[in-house]
Amino acid sequence: MTTVREAPEGTPDAAVLRAAMVRELRDEYNAITSDAVAAAVATVPRHLFAVGEPLKAAYAANNALVIKRDTRGAALSSLSATHIQAVMLEQAGIDPGMRVLEVGSGGYNAALIQELVGASGTVVSVDIDRDIAERARTCLVNAGYGRVEVVLADAEHGVPGHAPYDRIIVTAGACDIPPAWVDQLRESGRIVVPLRLRGLTRSIAFDHDGRDLVSRSYQLSGFVPMQGAGSGEEQLVSVGDGATLRIEDQPRQHFDVDALRNALGSPRLERWSGTTFDLPDEQELFLMTSAPNAVVLQVKQELVDQGRFAPSAARGVPALVSGGTLAYRTKRPNPQTGGYESGVFAHGPEAEVIAEHYVELLRRWARDHFRRGAARIRYLSEAPNAPVPSPGLIAKRHGTVEVSWP
Repeated sequence: MTTVREAPEGTPDAAVLRAAMVRELRDEYNAITSDAVAAAVATVPRHLFAVGEPLKAAYAANNALVIKRDTRGAALSSLSATHIQAVMLEQAGIDPGMRVLEVGSGGYNAALIQELVGASGTVVSVDIDRDIAERARTCLVNAGYGRVEVVLADAEHGVPGHAPYDRIIVTAGACDIPPAWVDQLRESGRIVVPLRLRGLTRSIAFDHDGRDLVSRSYQLSGFVPMQGAGSGEEQLVSVGDGATLRIEDQPRQHFDVDALRNALGSPRLERWSGTTFDLPDEQELFLMTSAPNAVVLQVKQELVDQGRFAPSAARGVPALVSGGTLAYRTKRPNPQTGGYESGVFAHGPEAEVIAEHYVELLRRWARDHFRRGAARIRYLSEAPNAPVPSPGLIAKRHGTVEVSWP
C-alpha cells in the first residue's frame, strides 16, 4: 500500500472526509462494491489532486472539478466525481499485477489504479494536453505515486510502447473505439469507455470475445469530450428561439425548420402510456436505439418556466421528428402507475400518428425491458449485415455499435 502524504494543515480533516466519502459511496450510491476499490479510495489523498479547492469540495462524493477551460469557458479537462471513477473501477475489475492504460490524465484516477495493481503492476496514463499531462505528473509525484507513467500523446493511437494491456480505462467522452485500443488489448482484456450513443453517454465495460467487443455492464455517465483525432461533432439544428435538435451518429439530415418552428408554436397534443415513469436513463437508451432516426430535443430553461415545454426538454430528451411534426417524452403524477406515468407531447400536423408510435415504444419498454442492464451492446469492427441506420445499429467511424434488447 502506498504511503499517503497529506497536506500538513489538512491531515486529520482530509482523512476523516475521505473515510466518510468511502462510506457514502458504499452505502448510499452503491458505487463501491468491492473491498479493493474501497481501500484504494480510502488511501489516495484526493485533495492533492484538487489543488486550490476546499477539502469538502475535494471529498464530495459526486462532485466533479473543472481543471481547464477553453476560451469560451467550456471544460477541456476535469477531475471527475469520485462516484463515477469508483463505478468504472468496479466495472474494470482490476487485479494486482495488471498492466493498465488510462486514457485522459487527471492524476487521481491513475493513483487509484496504482493502488489496485500494486507494486507488481503497471499504470500508463496518456493525455493530448501538455498542461494536463504535466499537472497530472506533478500531482502524482506529490501524492507519492511517481511510478505512474504519464505520456503526452493523442490517445487515438493508444500507447503501443507499453502494450499489451489487461485493462484500458477511458476517462473522456469517446465518439468511437479506435482500432489501436483493441489491438493493444490482451485477448482476455477489458475496455471501460464512456461511449457516446446518439447523444447519450454510457460507461460500458467491453470484454473481447475473440472477434468483437461485448458488453458485460453499462452505467450512466458524463465526461468532457475526447480531443484530437478521436473527437467528434454533432449536428445542431435550431427549431425556435432556445429550442435545438441535437443529432449524433447519423448522416447529416435536412429538417423543415420553418414547419417545426410553426409546430412548436402551436397547441400540443398529449398522449399517455398508462406505464410507470422510472429508470429514465434505461428508457432513454431504449428510445434512442430503437427508433433509427431519433434525435435529442433540448430547450432553454426559460421556455420550460413559461410552460411551453416539459421539464424533460431542458435536460435533453429523445424526440421523434417527421416533416413538420415533433414528439417527445414527458411525465405526470399518477399513483396508479407507481408515482409517475410516461407520456408524450406532440406538435404538428401528424401529431396523432407520431404520438401513437412514441407511446407504443414506451409501452414496449415498460412491458419487456423495465429493468437495469436490459440492453446488450456489441462493438463490431466489421460492417453489419443490416443497413445503417436500422433499429439497434449505430454507425461509427471505425465500426458499428449493435444494441439489442433481449
